[in-house]
Amino acid sequence: MGGGDKPKDFSGEHNHPPPPQPYPPPQYGTFQGASTYPPPPPVPQPAMGFPHPVPPPGATEASAPPPPPYYGCQAVQGYPVAEGRPVRERRLPCCGLGCGWCLFILGFFLAAIPWYVGAIIVLCSRIDPREKPGYIACAIAAVLATIAIILGVTKGADDW
Repeated sequence: MGGGDKPKDFSGEHNHPPPPQPYPPPQYGTFQGASTYPPPPPVPQPAMGFPHPVPPPGATEASAPPPPPYYGCQAVQGYPVAEGRPVRERRLPCCGLGCGWCLFILGFFLAAIPWYVGAIIVLCSRIDPREKPGYIACAIAAVLATIAIILGVTKGADDW
């Protein structure tokens, strides 16, 4: 077979491959999924034939008051942004834990007496809001210890 066996394109046009199909726009997010995962379902169109909601009368009138002016660069309009030097709070006592949590931990070793002290402190005095969870834990532990003591004492009452 010679060179003349191949069909020649006499029209002068060259055979170009078809242009590549454009990719869909990227979906922004933290996880795009595997390439074998099916694409998300299309956004449904509103149903035809149902009455659509309309704004209440008077909402589209031109006599509506303009929105209040926006001053400055605020994170949420209407909420002030605190500017200036940050306030430093004092360090919590007892190695930074706070007295409430120290009383709670000591209550396991000292027969629940520190739990009652913490419960009395939380009920009768003003405390730092950062220490409140420790004192609340003491109060709950004191109630549970009281229930355990009462059930333990009355358990052997029938024996005499």
